[in-house]
Amino acid sequence: MKQSMTLIPTLREVPSDAEVKSHQLLLRAGFIRQNASGIYSFLPLGKRVLKKVEDIVREEMENAGAVELLMPAMQAAELWQESGRWYSYGPELMRMRDRHNREFALGATHEEVITTIVRDEVKSYKKLPLTLYQIQTKFRDEKRPRFGLLRGREFLMKDAYSFHSSQESLDDVYEKMFTAYSNIFTRLGLNFRAVIADSGAMGGKDTHEFMVLSEIGEDTIAYSSDSSYAANIEMAPVVANYEKSGEAEIEMEKVSTPDQKTIEDVSGFLNVTSSKMIKTLCFKVDEKFVVVLVRGDHEINDVKLKNLYQASVVELATPEEVKVQMGCSIGSLGPIGLPQSVEVVADHAVEYLVNAVSGANEEGYHYTNVNPVRDFSVNQYTDLRFIQEGDLSPDGQGVIRFAKGIEVGHVFKLGTRYSEAMGATYLDENGRTQPMIMGCYGIGVSRVMAAVVEQFHDESGIVWPNAVTPYDVHVIPVNAKNAEQAALSEEIYSELKRNGFAVLFDDRQERPGVKFADADLIGLPVRVTVGKKAEEKVVEVKWRKTGEMEEVSVDNLIQTLRRSVVQ
Repeated sequence: MKQSMTLIPTLREVPSDAEVKSHQLLLRAGFIRQNASGIYSFLPLGKRVLKKVEDIVREEMENAGAVELLMPAMQAAELWQESGRWYSYGPELMRMRDRHNREFALGATHEEVITTIVRDEVKSYKKLPLTLYQIQTKFRDEKRPRFGLLRGREFLMKDAYSFHSSQESLDDVYEKMFTAYSNIFTRLGLNFRAVIADSGAMGGKDTHEFMVLSEIGEDTIAYSSDSSYAANIEMAPVVANYEKSGEAEIEMEKVSTPDQKTIEDVSGFLNVTSSKMIKTLCFKVDEKFVVVLVRGDHEINDVKLKNLYQASVVELATPEEVKVQMGCSIGSLGPIGLPQSVEVVADHAVEYLVNAVSGANEEGYHYTNVNPVRDFSVNQYTDLRFIQEGDLSPDGQGVIRFAKGIEVGHVFKLGTRYSEAMGATYLDENGRTQPMIMGCYGIGVSRVMAAVVEQFHDESGIVWPNAVTPYDVHVIPVNAKNAEQAALSEEIYSELKRNGFAVLFDDRQERPGVKFADADLIGLPVRVTVGKKAEEKVVEVKWRKTGEMEEVSVDNLIQTLRRSVVQ
């Protein structure tokens, strides 16, 4: 493609609203343009990268036995009401009414639509298993779109769904999809981890997220120092071996702590470590009030609390609700003297505390020398805290380290969550009606594009991996008005295309410095510069990744390029 004939609007300055490198560079290099908050147009270069990602995804999906289809972006509200998600999904679901006042949603995901298709068309176990996928625009009304393509309101996604007559069949396809995802991200050249995850609003269990490691990632990964274990921090179990100190229990005492409300406040005021304190919080678990206890130096993991109760919604009780239910303020809440109707659950670490400090359920007071069993009761001890760096790895190998990650893929075992709600059944070998067992598998295609840039860039611009580069080679005549340079550039351009290379030919009437700066910004793997040695049929080849340059005879150019450019 000749550069004068396409749209590549490069920018010299960093856009003021672009916080992260991928957002900055994709804007500056002319790959994307913002239309509204969280909504982007993909310009010609961006569209070519998306197609490369899609092609890799399609190849691996086909290898895994998945078949492509395309479903509508507009979905009838009745489908979401049938599954029970119309009200529970939240404000991220973009809703609308047509001229007949019928409610619709723009597709944030497609479990409901695919389940109705298979429900209506597949009746027998003989048609199972079946795996279907699409690559399509999704819509989610993010409260705060940010980081360009990494958190938008409109984005491109690959979503696949599998249907089964047995758990063993689901397990088999899940493993195939897990392998396909690993292959996809490996082919893209990404540094990623597959981590144990929470299914959230999707439902189901046994899920993994695929995380691209990046300092700007919004998710924290807990991984082992000595093994392949990795999990989303919300899902990593704690296997600490707690022990009680050898000190004798002392009589509990109520002490004045005026204006001391937080763990840090009270710890400093009483000169005790936070690990000797009991942090007490009140949660609403599906409208039921539950008091949760953890050690003062630990944080309550609300996902573990939600999973403990198999709840739909878990949220902190408001100060007003705590006052009504517990008779005290949040800052003075403690486990002693709570109403008998209140359920109390505690993290394992609390059970091993000796002579601890807790709130006294009275403004301006705390208890010291508090001991479990003797001074308060707990309905259940379980793992309720976030894992911390340095904790033992759950697989028993090494200790936990943290890293930030960008989620680019997620695989779920949905089970019968949607098939039972929506009547997607089949007749088994004995003619009995059974609910289909489902799996779900998503990849953020446009997010992958940004994740690649986060990992592949330098101070001059993007450094595209060969697998997803919009073009293989950038041909640049230093002086387009020079007859020899212009003619040789045209010759090279045509010859490279005949040999299967995707070529961007900078035929613009621009200064060499502008062309070279744009070339580095756009980041194609190889730059071929036609300059002062054009008459000798010699060009300069520069590899973007390493910055290495060499002079090459035109006769040897194809052979030289084939050593480094994957076609």
